[in-house]
Amino acid sequence: MEAEDDRVTIVVASRNRRSDLLASLPRHRAPVILVDNGSADGSADAVAAAHPNVTVIRLPRNLGAAARTVGVRAATTQFVAFADDDSWWAPGALRAAADALAEHPRLGLVCAKILVGPEERVDPVSELMAASPLPRVGATPGEPLLGFVACAAMVRRSAFLSSGGFDTVVRFPGEEERLALDLAAGGWAMSYVRDVVVHHHPSPSRQPPGKRQHGMARAATLTALMRLPWRDAVGRIRHVAAQGPDHRSGVVRGLREAPAALRHRRPIPGEVAAMRKLLARW
Repeated sequence: MEAEDDRVTIVVASRNRRSDLLASLPRHRAPVILVDNGSADGSADAVAAAHPNVTVIRLPRNLGAAARTVGVRAATTQFVAFADDDSWWAPGALRAAADALAEHPRLGLVCAKILVGPEERVDPVSELMAASPLPRVGATPGEPLLGFVACAAMVRRSAFLSSGGFDTVVRFPGEEERLALDLAAGGWAMSYVRDVVVHHHPSPSRQPPGKRQHGMARAATLTALMRLPWRDAVGRIRHVAAQGPDHRSGVVRGLREAPAALRHRRPIPGEVAAMRKLLARW
């Protein structure tokens, strides 16, 4: 398929999702870098054989979301769009997101509207983003954000890398929060642009809900330890733990990994903490 915009590379990180990858890769309208997270199902070989134009980076072990950072470093374009092995950008979406980034130099990330499944239901997360209570930043398009969904995000490569990218502490899931905080701390705006669309057809091999809740609670705990002022961190961890047994077990796991988080502790500035509190009260 012809590239839609030569300013954009698509980075896909995947692990053991061979059939999903082979179905979604032909839908991409930009050069693709696939970062294989140590798959054991022959994903990398299958993609290399079926799609020789895809750049395949084979990792010896699973880095979680940090695999996307490997892909962004390998990209040479100004902007990088993320996709999962079960998602793709709609026709015209890559160009529209790249135009928004090009026209607004302090815009570091554009998050698209997510349409789920063949029935194209609007993802509830997209509906929340559309109603963001955060104040607008200058003339940036769309709704201001302090978070995003990775598979529906296009980043300014320089902003992503200067903010640390996705890290090896949080890994996956829940990797977006720490990066969003660091983008905001670096003075980068993030916007939800509803006219930019990503399709997501959730893989049947996704994590069960309890395991995902456990993982999200772990990530929230680690992010709180890495970036929130101590009072806010304690409150955040207590709030997450109170949501149920899977959340509590995730918090316990996160606390066990606290030394790694604390080595990277860098509390967010007051203005970003204020934005976060505004969202928490909303």
